[in-house]
This record gives sequence, C-alpha cells and structure tokens, in this order.
Amino acid sequence: MKVIASQVRKGNVLEIDDKLYVVLTAQNFHPGKGTPVTQVDMRRISDGTKVSERWKTTEQVERAHVEEKQYQFLYEDGEGYHFMEPESYEQVAVHPDVIGDAKVYLQDGMLVHLATHNGVAISIELPQKMTVEITETEPVVKGQTASSSYKPAMVDNGLRVMVPPHIGVGTRIVINTEDNSYVERAKD
Repeated sequence: MKVIASQVRKGNVLEIDDKLYVVLTAQNFHPGKGTPVTQVDMRRISDGTKVSERWKTTEQVERAHVEEKQYQFLYEDGEGYHFMEPESYEQVAVHPDVIGDAKVYLQDGMLVHLATHNGVAISIELPQKMTVEITETEPVVKGQTASSSYKPAMVDNGLRVMVPPHIGVGTRIVINTEDNSYVERAKD
C-alpha cells in the first residue's frame, strides 16, 4: 500500500527494494525556504542494520502489509521474549533485536501490539502510558521553588525519570513510554 512520506510514523513497516524496514523515528521538516522533507531512521528487519532515509513529504513510499494484534507478555528466556495471543492462546517468541529498548517496560501480563509479517514478529508497540513505582529519589530541599524544579528518581524497572519535588519513594506514578517523562501521580 502506497502512502505519502509525511504519513510515516514510528513503528510502521516499509518495503524498500524488496526488503522490510521498521521505522524507529520519523520527523517532518518544513524549512522556511525549500521543499519540506521527511527524515526517517529505520532498522532493516532481516539483519538489524540501521538506515537513515530522507524523502520529500509528498513522495510515495510502500507500506508493507503487516498484521497487528494484541498480545500478552509472558516471559523472557534464551530464545527471546514470549507473548501469547489472548483469544487463540497462540504463543510467539520475539527476537531481542525486535524488542530493543522496550525491554525495560515489559511487565508480566502486560498487553502490547505486535506487528507480524508472514508469521514473524517485526515490531512492538507499547501502551503510551504506564504505571511504575518510585524506588529511589532525593529528599526535597527546603526553599526550592516549586515552579518548574524537577528532581531525578529511579523507578522499579530501572529507568531514571524526572519527577516533581513532592513525589517520594514508594509513590506510584504514570510515565509516558515514548520519552520516559512524568505524566501524573497514579490514581490507584
């Protein structure tokens, strides 16, 4: 299926010269003078090679036919990461290269979207927001202005997140999985 380059998003799978590429980042640039372009960083699925490509935003690119389904994360072992399709109970093992940096977010029973092409998992899409617990943070310094001062904190999955001063150890917070940013205090 052909789409224009400006519609390409992170996680999309493109077919270029009979090879499949998963999009890692996609940015549209509109310079004051000249033609708007789309800069795309991709990973070739067959061998994991990273490639950068730049197209005019109106150019046509081929999006591969990919089946996207919701899967539940089960466990990780020597073969890779194992997921189960909740309706058919069919299990699929996903290579660690496909998971990439997303591995820190995976929790038992978590629901994710896996894109498969000819029965092989080629990309993963995490929920946009996720609840984590603060395991370590600095104490509040009196006299610090509350306006925009954030402090570093470690969360239970090993990530470092900047949080407001009133957040302490043991507090559950919601973070954005795209950029590890603090969203809000968890409501549970």
